[in-house]
Amino acid sequence: MGGTEHLTVQREGATLVLTLNRPEARNALSLPMLVGLYDGWVEADEDDAVRSIVLTGAGGAFCAGMDLKALAGRGLEGEQYRDRLKADPDLHWKAMLRHHRPRKPVIAAVEGHCVAGGTEILQGTDIRVAGASATFGLFEVRRGLFPIGGSTVRLQRQIPRTHALEMLLTGRPYTAQEAADIGLIGHVVPDGTALEKALAVAEQINACGPLAVEAVKASVYETAELTETDGLAAELRRGWPVFDTADAKEGSRAFAEKRPPVYRRA
Repeated sequence: MGGTEHLTVQREGATLVLTLNRPEARNALSLPMLVGLYDGWVEADEDDAVRSIVLTGAGGAFCAGMDLKALAGRGLEGEQYRDRLKADPDLHWKAMLRHHRPRKPVIAAVEGHCVAGGTEILQGTDIRVAGASATFGLFEVRRGLFPIGGSTVRLQRQIPRTHALEMLLTGRPYTAQEAADIGLIGHVVPDGTALEKALAVAEQINACGPLAVEAVKASVYETAELTETDGLAAELRRGWPVFDTADAKEGSRAFAEKRPPVYRRA
């Protein structure tokens, strides 16, 4: 497993847990964190034993966005990773899920601050859980900045446009309950239990056929902006091959035999 000084990686069964680990800065994005995140997405994609990913933060926060001191040129930790960024100038956008979508489902477990770049990364995840006192928001306009992590495109596709524009144009904070009410997150749980809930959801996903799960996720995103006719055609292209897999046959047999299925990604 990979990881850096600002991003830890661990396994919980078939779930890869990526933890933003810079609590002294409320997990503000740094170069070591971005490199670790990108490497984590790649590890999950390439390892067939990984069936889901949980993204969370250390120290009671999710992510407070970009390190503004670094953005202003007043030092950037992790100079040893500069060669990685030079070799792949798109690495930071892939890390933030702007230019990369993992094949496996990504579940966000949010405690505390999830603002600015944190809310932008959140929009690249698939399922979202938050502690009751978590805070969300896109604060960029209050600082004369632009939320260039994808929010002006993605947010209006994930929540009603009136709510998206209010969040983008006011730069105000949102409570976890407000975020749930507008559809930005799916679960509000007691503080300190977001990771536990996210892992429980991951376990439910892990019990399903991995080829089916990956095909369903791909189909949802592939067809999101298509017409219904084109979307249904694309769904057939994604879905029919799943029925010919050994996993599909195993799932049917296990159901008939009233036992848990044993999937082998075949």
